[in-house]
Amino acid sequence: MKNTSIIACLTALVLLAACSDVKRKPGSVYMPDMAYSRAYESYADHSNLEAKGISYNNRPVAGTISREEEMPFHIAKDQAGDTTNYTASKLVPNPYDSLNTKDMEESERLYLINCAICHGDKLNGNGPLYKDGAGPYAAKPAALVGDAKYEAMPGGQMFYSIAYGKNLMGSYASQLSRKQRWMIIAYIKEKQKAGKAKAAPATTVVTAK
Repeated sequence: MKNTSIIACLTALVLLAACSDVKRKPGSVYMPDMAYSRAYESYADHSNLEAKGISYNNRPVAGTISREEEMPFHIAKDQAGDTTNYTASKLVPNPYDSLNTKDMEESERLYLINCAICHGDKLNGNGPLYKDGAGPYAAKPAALVGDAKYEAMPGGQMFYSIAYGKNLMGSYASQLSRKQRWMIIAYIKEKQKAGKAKAAPATTVVTAK
């Protein structure tokens, strides 16, 4: 009976020790970076990290995109005086190469809000800022319809110009999402096709008597 009591007491002590909140410090930790995370909040104070030998600049790793990012454009803006990436953008296809009626209406709305003030509602470069030379803008903007240069321009190059700006046109990256930019480009291409079809001479069908 006495031995049974001693065993029961020892068992209770072992259970209490096992369930206690005693912190143990192991002699060594395997993969300490995983055991003790060095994650830092984006807007926290990082001024002391360099002193610790930690390089951190709040920027994502080059070439990576966030999981929810929509239709990333992998071509960066050229450095001043360079046109390598602008030329390479020719090869980027438009994911919205054709639009349904609803999307076409939305694309036209976006164009009229963001582009027509310079390029005109008819895409002829005669918007309110130019107004046949009587407007406040002295240089005529590009005629997107009727000018062979812009009718031959690939959609990827148009996207580059809208995203980063080109010549006198500034960037519209803050005004238009990537999807909206591609939709506007698809709208422009449809208008260019319609303009070419309208300008093409009518064919005369000759029937033999």
